[in-house]
Amino acid sequence: MLAERAAGWAGVYVHVPFCARVCPYCDFAVVEGRDDLADRYVEALETEIRSAPSWERLDAVFVGGGTPSRFGSSRLERVLTALQHRYGFSPDVETTLEANPEDWDEELSDRLLKAGYNRVSFGAQSFDPTVLASLGRRHGPADIASAVGTARRSGFRSISVDLIFGTPGETPDTWRETVEHALELGTDHVSCYALTVERGTSLGRQVAAGAPAPDPDTQADQYELADTLLTEAGFVRYEVSNWAQPGHACRYNLAVWAQGEYEAFGNGAHGFRRGERFRNVRRLDAYLERVDSGQSPRAGSDSVTGWEAEVDRLFVGLRRVAGVADGPGVEALMESADGKRLAEAGIIEHRNARLRVVNPLLTDEAERAVLTLDPPP
Repeated sequence: MLAERAAGWAGVYVHVPFCARVCPYCDFAVVEGRDDLADRYVEALETEIRSAPSWERLDAVFVGGGTPSRFGSSRLERVLTALQHRYGFSPDVETTLEANPEDWDEELSDRLLKAGYNRVSFGAQSFDPTVLASLGRRHGPADIASAVGTARRSGFRSISVDLIFGTPGETPDTWRETVEHALELGTDHVSCYALTVERGTSLGRQVAAGAPAPDPDTQADQYELADTLLTEAGFVRYEVSNWAQPGHACRYNLAVWAQGEYEAFGNGAHGFRRGERFRNVRRLDAYLERVDSGQSPRAGSDSVTGWEAEVDRLFVGLRRVAGVADGPGVEALMESADGKRLAEAGIIEHRNARLRVVNPLLTDEAERAVLTLDPPP
């Protein structure tokens, strides 16, 4: 089963924090107006990669942000070259790059493909100009179509688009049109995320001041509509928020949800190796200062062994449609009061030695039950 094989893949996440504008809903480790630090940052990434522990050849690389497509093709090529020299790549390695549609043109597309990237994920978010403006995006619907078409002509193996649903003012019709437009472009993969209000963001401050917040019931309806449209178009949902044409599921994501190991580089990056989840310092300046002075950029780590590892396996694995194989955690959950309640309500299903969440909208409820489990005596 692919869901279990992915646990053996070696992955890497590289964070690129630079943005032309920080979106009002974003709470990632990003910066605006600091492009003057881009050269110094890529040098720091190379240094951090060179000093990382040796490992096996990589099966999946994911360069996220921020806006990696603003980083420039030469710097992005240097990132892949550093990873290739440190680890090597498996013959069918998947190398994903996040991109904004307005940055993408034929020259950038061709250069990135030549540099070794074979999968691109565009932050489309919506095809409604009003929604895009509300989300603080700088592109229009035509930019999305142009970017996807250009990437296809260049020869990218997989093309994905990210969509956001539940923006106040978005109607059922405009959301339907957004999903349908994404399908009309011939994409291989679609991610649909509910707009969330995070503390400390511009959107969070707006909502606290009285601006309308996303409506959970509306978002649930929009999620179900997207699932119907994508399924009818031949896409297969393999995780709560991700649908793919057969053969185009994101390898890096599959590895993470399978509790596979992955290294992480850059400010704010999180990784998982040797039974330990670790994180780098979040502030860009602090990251650069540490690496430049020969120090580790690690901000902390947590051991994930024993019962904690079993709970972690369920927590990440239950996001997948495939669910998780039987084990002590599954047994403990099915014997608990919460587990019995969830099973009776049809939220989870235990069958053929696997535990699955049947209703993806209630995945968080199942995961909360997992976090309250006590270790077996």
